[in-house]
Amino acid sequence: MATRIRRGPPAPWLLGSGLACMRNEQVIVRDVNFTVHRGSAVLLTGPNASGKSSFLRLLCGFLKPSAGRLFWDGNDLSQPGLYDLYRPQVHLIAAKDAIKKAMTVYENVHFWEVLEGGEGRTQWALDRMGLGPFAQEQAVVLSMGQRKRLQLARMLAVPRPLWLLDEPSVGLDVEGVEILEEIMAEHRSKGGMVFVATHVPIKLKDAMHLRLPPRTPQFRQYNAGDFV
Repeated sequence: MATRIRRGPPAPWLLGSGLACMRNEQVIVRDVNFTVHRGSAVLLTGPNASGKSSFLRLLCGFLKPSAGRLFWDGNDLSQPGLYDLYRPQVHLIAAKDAIKKAMTVYENVHFWEVLEGGEGRTQWALDRMGLGPFAQEQAVVLSMGQRKRLQLARMLAVPRPLWLLDEPSVGLDVEGVEILEEIMAEHRSKGGMVFVATHVPIKLKDAMHLRLPPRTPQFRQYNAGDFV
């Protein structure tokens, strides 16, 4: 009789254990734990200055944890060289959009697609975000909401498994928010993962909720001799 091997649940694709982050000698976040599997989503909330943006920058590798460990596909990213392999797996949509105003809408997406070794997705990504008619216009003519759509089109043109979205619905109209919710659902249906930091309601089916607590600033103590 053949022996049956019991298989446990799949290992998380991204795992954080006791993560902490410091900037300018200030503790921004501390002791954060989470696990993310393929197709999962995390809703990141918290009051202003609680560290949501810094935490996303930590997850994408721009900041290193000051404590704790971050694992990707079972690999401890603190090991030498692993961050260089991890970063190309991640998209970060941040407040600064890095859009070149003198370039056309099409060129703003196609440049990054070619840089990443891809070809053929730029026009599709623009059409998906409702920017197809503006493809040959200079990006300087775009409204705030259209610039946000252009950011998201650039993300669609260069497929990566982990999306880190910092207030992605800011500036979008109702139709834009609906498209955003659709592309996140489509990404997850293909095994992609999504972190969304937001202050406003957004549809993210079966998302885990990670709330960061308020941060208390730490003030430096000065002595009389410091001013001599």
